[in-house]
Amino acid sequence: MSRIGRQPVPVPAGVDVQIDGNRIRVKGPKGQLERELHRDMVVKYEGGQLLVQRPSDNKQHRSLHGLTRTLVNNMVVGVTVGFQKNLELVGVGYRASKQGNKLVMAMGYSHPVEIEPQEGLVIEVPAPARISVKGIDKEKVGAMAAFIRAVREPEPYKGKGVRYEGERVRRKVGKAGGKGKK
Repeated sequence: MSRIGRQPVPVPAGVDVQIDGNRIRVKGPKGQLERELHRDMVVKYEGGQLLVQRPSDNKQHRSLHGLTRTLVNNMVVGVTVGFQKNLELVGVGYRASKQGNKLVMAMGYSHPVEIEPQEGLVIEVPAPARISVKGIDKEKVGAMAAFIRAVREPEPYKGKGVRYEGERVRRKVGKAGGKGKK
């Protein structure tokens, strides 16, 4: 048995779960999420918990077991607590600001980079060098954070760019300052 897949997903009070075949709908205080799961996986709601079961022990069903349980758990956590990804801007002159709903970043290009958040996501700028992406769908939050990071990924020589909070950038040594050709 999958160690992750066999764990029950606790459903807190105030969260409504509806299961229609392989479609699951989770509604909570922060919003509602809906997802279609793999047709072979069975999700049951018993005693305030969601249980994920697999039909057989073949390789595909074993791999889908833990995945399905994690997807369902992320839906429950998303509608109750929500998800957040924090980004840092490292570099002289690199800064971010909000103009209405848009994120506007000065990243050393000839133009400011404007990013509109997807539906259901909120982008906050607590400081000029910090960006926070919040939402109830973990997949969307991670994708938006990766999209913002891709504007200028951290480069290995000076470490300048957009990085996740706590991300360590592998640094390279620059040119050797030895004797040059005459």
